[in-house]
Amino acid sequence: MSPPLIGHNRGPPLDDDVPARSWGHYCWKRAHKETWRPPPREVALRRLARAEELGMSYREYVSVILDRGVFL
Repeated sequence: MSPPLIGHNRGPPLDDDVPARSWGHYCWKRAHKETWRPPPREVALRRLARAEELGMSYREYVSVILDRGVFL
């Protein structure tokens, strides 16, 4: 297995639905779940409108905000 690329935080895969394999995996899954919890209605609608203006999906737009901390 090749080493992770620059910027990779070495977190476990979160897409699988298996139970937590370790304490670290549990913490990663819990943080991921909390990060993606729905924002207040007004915030979600504003983000959705902006994503549609840019031709992106809501999830793609929010991913940019969470990854880079930048509002497009």
